[in-house]
Amino acid sequence: MCRYSNSGEGLHRFVDPVDQRVYLYTQFETADARRMFANAEQPDQKATFQLTVLAPSQWVVFTNAASIQPTDIGDGFGRFEHATTKKMSTYITALVAGEFHVERSTIASTSGDVPASVACRQSLAQHLDAERIFATTQYGFEVFEGTFGVPYAFGTYDQIFVPEFNAGAMENAGCVTFRDEYLFRSRVTSREMDARDNTILHELAHMWFGDLVTMRWWDDLWLNESFAEWASHYANDVIAERYSTGANPWASFSNERKAWAYLQDQLSTTHPIAADMSDLEKVEQNFDGITYAKGASVLKLLVSVVGEKAFAEGVHEYFVKHSYGNTTLGDLLVELEAASGRDLSWYTSQWLETAGVNTLTADFDIDDEGRFTRFDVVQGATDEYPTLRTHPLGIGLYALDADGKLNRTSYVEVDVMGERTAVAALVGVAKGDLVLLNDGDRTYAKIRLDDESTRTLVDHFGGLTDPLARAVAWTSFWEATRDGELAAQDYVSLVLAGLPTEEDMAAVSTLLGQAGSAALSFTAPELRDDLNAKLVTGLAKLLKAAEPGSDKQVLLARALIASVRSGGVDLLTGWLNDEEVPAGLAIDTGMRWSITSALAKLGAIGHDEIGAELDRDNTSAGAESAAGAAAALPDADSKAQAWTLATADPDVPNETHRAICMGFWRYGQDEVLEPYPAAYLDLLGRISRREGIWEAKGYAAIGTALRWLFPQPLVSDSLVATVEAWLGDNEPSEQVRRAVNERLDEARRALRAQERSRQA
Repeated sequence: MCRYSNSGEGLHRFVDPVDQRVYLYTQFETADARRMFANAEQPDQKATFQLTVLAPSQWVVFTNAASIQPTDIGDGFGRFEHATTKKMSTYITALVAGEFHVERSTIASTSGDVPASVACRQSLAQHLDAERIFATTQYGFEVFEGTFGVPYAFGTYDQIFVPEFNAGAMENAGCVTFRDEYLFRSRVTSREMDARDNTILHELAHMWFGDLVTMRWWDDLWLNESFAEWASHYANDVIAERYSTGANPWASFSNERKAWAYLQDQLSTTHPIAADMSDLEKVEQNFDGITYAKGASVLKLLVSVVGEKAFAEGVHEYFVKHSYGNTTLGDLLVELEAASGRDLSWYTSQWLETAGVNTLTADFDIDDEGRFTRFDVVQGATDEYPTLRTHPLGIGLYALDADGKLNRTSYVEVDVMGERTAVAALVGVAKGDLVLLNDGDRTYAKIRLDDESTRTLVDHFGGLTDPLARAVAWTSFWEATRDGELAAQDYVSLVLAGLPTEEDMAAVSTLLGQAGSAALSFTAPELRDDLNAKLVTGLAKLLKAAEPGSDKQVLLARALIASVRSGGVDLLTGWLNDEEVPAGLAIDTGMRWSITSALAKLGAIGHDEIGAELDRDNTSAGAESAAGAAAALPDADSKAQAWTLATADPDVPNETHRAICMGFWRYGQDEVLEPYPAAYLDLLGRISRREGIWEAKGYAAIGTALRWLFPQPLVSDSLVATVEAWLGDNEPSEQVRRAVNERLDEARRALRAQERSRQA
């Protein structure tokens, strides 16, 4: 007999505060099925499973087999005896049970109609937009079955939105679970809808890559996650073109997911995509931006190299030969080499077995007429990770017209190899005003712009209309800011100037977040107030000019709420009272909590006002938001209470714990936060020794505390030295060491950027 959990691991139990209904769901990856039933638990130990569940008769019970009606066994209970599953790994088995609201349908598959459902707890039923979820799922079936040439294998397809989920979703075979924050209770933008579509498609892709064919051991975890990440964006792109959805998946991928990959790959804890997973703790740590986003970027590169047709043919053969079995990377490459006729050994050694990101720069000479007499692409690497790789690279040349539009006048593709690659095709070609390496975003690399191209984009970013070209350019500026080459003030100015012409909502969301980070962590403390005032003024102007009711208006309003300081208290208070609200902007539940959190951070409200807001939204999501807002309050008692809840209370649910940790550290609260860097070091010791509540806490809760309770707003040379000394003088657990080293990496980067801001 095993206990229910409230950590989101094993068999999680949740009681909805709205109506006291009980909900259960499993989360087993990587090795938590043993929390529910005895097993030999590793991915190559596949078997069939048959679940019989005794539960209240009015409950709905989902497993990997089709849903059934219970047999009455008396006293209001029933026996749910499910059919035997196909052969699968333990980590993708599932049990989900409770008084769920369920919408049922069928999905058309090449093997016939597949019974399908979407479900959520009763209190969220009004927010379950089942029609769009079913539509996205149907489109995904069409793309994946058409591309892979292999029918869906698991007989049923249920998608259940569950509370307090640690990840985005989980690919249990035929029984996918999603965090129920994906059921939007407030106005959201197309960016959030597209992101949810992408998650739906990501989990569906796993039904083939991961569930039907599974890695032999976790060394090839990337084969699961990188492939699903690539496949979801590929499918979304096909769907957008086929059904004119308006989405731009590869631009969103470039703006959001690759930014995550570049960040992760420049940490001291980076690792090869195909990593050595010697134990389960390493597996847990490598569910990261390398395994997901860099891996998907490199798969996208591989598709570009071998061709989409050969890639699909190779993957088809891979699925046919290894259905219901286990594989290694070599099994996939054999089929891709056979389909494409290309030797891919270089790809493995350069891209999968080494870490780090290259930097590409254009080095050229021009004549008196502005034509290239020489054009080289120079490839660099860091001393720690010196690998020079083969990059399939697009190079675009752009010229300004009289209206300020940047028109592409030339485009060439070249394979960059080694330190310097000559591009003969550009000799004699007019340079124009902008030279853009990685135009089309074919490769994975940091791009450095030449001085004239930089000036052109600073003055005329709006003239660059292609979404992918804009994404590559934005990324170049952001990486230059992170590297301390571009001052934070200049980056904020560039974002404010470029946002009026930015139509990709993933880009708008990303840029607003990056500008906010630049104005805080990348700006010297003595300069923050002035830059923040500039940012707030700029956001207010953009918000005033935004189309009422538009996605951009919502994103700008959120950014403004997050950025305002004491001078904006009256404005935000007025919005809460429906005063002077911009036309078309809904101050709904989500927006009210954003405002409440902002006012709490500024000390403009207290626990009573937060409690009153919770009375308006007496749900689990409301309780989580209230806990986060209370943690942000800038008084000693509130901070002490929040710290205790985050570090010493065993009964705080995992999602509430996350909200408290994320709300605790706030810029501008230095005095009240002064005791907590020392408390953080004490926490590291207790976690490493598994003392107190940390004896029973799972990996996710520990990771949340390590990540979000690091004293980022108080970063200084002395703080970095103190934390470094603690690591040297103690014996932290591997999870603690890795997490803290990552925070130190970002702290050092922030200090370098702050010094650059002083020189601007």
